[in-house]
Amino acid sequence: MSNSGLKRPENLTEKQEIKLAELLRYNLKVVRSNLLKENFHFFWEYISTSWAEKFLNGWCKKVMRSRIGPMKKIAQTLRTHKKLIINWFEAGDVISLGAVESLNNKEKLVTRKAYVFRTFKAIEIALYHTLGAHPEPQETHGFC
Repeated sequence: MSNSGLKRPENLTEKQEIKLAELLRYNLKVVRSNLLKENFHFFWEYISTSWAEKFLNGWCKKVMRSRIGPMKKIAQTLRTHKKLIINWFEAGDVISLGAVESLNNKEKLVTRKAYVFRTFKAIEIALYHTLGAHPEPQETHGFC
C-alpha cells in the first residue's frame, strides 16, 4: 500500500490519484480525515485575522462532529492554542521564527552537554552562560 494519504493532492502520481479517487467513493474515516486535513490548508491562505478565526472555529466544529478521535484531538489542541495561532495573522511577516528555532537548538545542545552534571542548577548555569553569552571564568576547574 502506498502512502498517498500523506501527500498533498498536487504531489500524487497518476496511480495514486486513481487509488484516491476509488477511496473517495466510500465514506471511510480515513477518507474523511484526509479531506478535513486538506481543507485545513486553506486556513493559512487567509490575510484577515477575523476571517481566519471564523474559518478555524468552523473547521474545529466540523471536526468535532466527525467522530474521528485523532482529528478531534487536533481540533482540541487548536482550540486551546487559538489565541497564539491567530496572533500569527496579526503579526504578519514581522516575526521571523528562525531566531526562535536557533534558540531552541542551542538550548537542546546545551542541555545535552550538561546532562552529566545531573543537577538542575548546573544545567541552568550552563544555559545562562551559553544563551546569555556571559564570560566564563579563567579557571573553571581545579584538577591539582
